Amino acid sequence: MGDPRAVGAQIRMKLPSLTPLEGKVAADILARKDITESMPLREVAEGSGVSDAMVVKVAKKLGFAGFREFRQGLVDYYNSDTAALHSEISAEDTAGEIVQKVFRTAMQALEETFAILDLEAFERAADFLHRAKQRDFYGLGGSAQIARDVSHKFLRIGIRSQVFDDAHMMMMSAALLGPDDVAIAFSHSGSTSAVIDAIELARKSGARTIAVTNYPDSPVAKLVDVVLCSTAQNSPLLGENATARIAQLNLLDALFVATAQRDRKTADLNLGRTMRAVQSKRKL
Repeated sequence: MGDPRAVGAQIRMKLPSLTPLEGKVAADILARKDITESMPLREVAEGSGVSDAMVVKVAKKLGFAGFREFRQGLVDYYNSDTAALHSEISAEDTAGEIVQKVFRTAMQALEETFAILDLEAFERAADFLHRAKQRDFYGLGGSAQIARDVSHKFLRIGIRSQVFDDAHMMMMSAALLGPDDVAIAFSHSGSTSAVIDAIELARKSGARTIAVTNYPDSPVAKLVDVVLCSTAQNSPLLGENATARIAQLNLLDALFVATAQRDRKTADLNLGRTMRAVQSKRKL
């Protein structure tokens, strides 16, 4: 974990893969901003009401070599500008404070998503989308809205795709895909059963598969060829989903541009055509 901005994100992203007790310990430690480079293991363990061995176990399951690396990672993270962006919304906040906190939390999600982005996976996803004959997007609720946003952008440059937000329609779509096609699963949690079932069938049908999710160890992430992860800090009022949406929209904007760059001449030509097509609908 070389980038300090990525430490908090990497820990949060692994929480669902831990046992309830391990998750509580990890969350407790992540929430502690008083950890220093000299704080002993015993003091950290006592703060969570667990043994020294449990803290070491959690550190290793989170991807650190041991407690010392875990401790140093947290110190570096909380000394970074990114960690300082988030602060909880309180009932006493003024309108100005609310706006500032919401914007800064979104900025943190963008910074941390950029820090953890797997550029190799990003490039593969752009290649899949560029080469595909058919592009089908699966998502429910807010995730479907993200899918629609990127589908709209692709249409502007002549890349056609379809968005499915119904479990039965997803399965019918997946059954008809083949080796020349690509399916993208949009699921913040990565555990939405309708999306998992559809992406699994799409893969069995021979299609390339991509997941856009917040958790790299989630069920949907384990099924696909490429995983693109966003990350966001949970907030009691905003929720993790709302902030992650900002990061996902930006991540997919970048994916749209990268796909367009595969054939920029055609993209520019089609963009001009679609812009002219809707120009007459605007009141001057």
